[in-house]
Amino acid sequence: EKITLHLSRTSHPCLAVEAALRMKGLDYEPVELAIGPDRAARMQEIYGEGHGTIPGMLVGEERVHGSRQIMARLEELAPEPPLFPEAIADEVREAERWGEEEFQDVARRLPYGALHFRPEAAATFVGAPPLDPASTDFAIRLIRDAWERRGISAARLAEDLAALPGQLDHIDELGAAGIVGGETPTAADLQIASTVRVLLTVGDLAPLLEGRLAEKLARRWFPDYQGDIPAGAFPAGWVPAVGGVPNL
Repeated sequence: EKITLHLSRTSHPCLAVEAALRMKGLDYEPVELAIGPDRAARMQEIYGEGHGTIPGMLVGEERVHGSRQIMARLEELAPEPPLFPEAIADEVREAERWGEEEFQDVARRLPYGALHFRPEAAATFVGAPPLDPASTDFAIRLIRDAWERRGISAARLAEDLAALPGQLDHIDELGAAGIVGGETPTAADLQIASTVRVLLTVGDLAPLLEGRLAEKLARRWFPDYQGDIPAGAFPAGWVPAVGGVPNL
């Protein structure tokens, strides 16, 4: 049956499910939905009340909403190569759950947090150069709206930054256990690596991510992703130290 994927190219859950579709060799029609209130209304029109976020997938008339639900359905449609290898399926599902429920939102808050201080960089996410002053005014309004919609605050950003080293350690542990980092990606690989790929657009996070398994997975499975927020966006002292050296 025809597969239709409703997505945004800048959304990391959408990156994950698109990578899974390609890995499975399944043909699909991508339908790009621009950010804004119209997108939520359109998604709810298609997928039902309360399902206003992306991604969503139609398999014929069947509606599948959410990245984890889509991953599970793709595994049914095309079991090989597996997103949930039989020997570690339960562990992969738990790591995927962590990646979606606990880690995914970090890549929604930290880039928007950094853009608050460097709004001219917003255009780099669509492959354009930094914005001129008039366009920056428009970007500032969009960023303020994103802060309100996502519940972003300076205190929340500080909490996210403080928690990031522990999350990167957890990804290392998943790699050591063979749950991520294999020859072909599991559902956990794709959920986690897509989030990290968005975090790599924030220059302030480079010292934390450089050389870590998280960075290697992100660049391996998602080599092409636009966006560049120069280092120095977050105030001094917000980003945790690496090896005892403060990030100024």
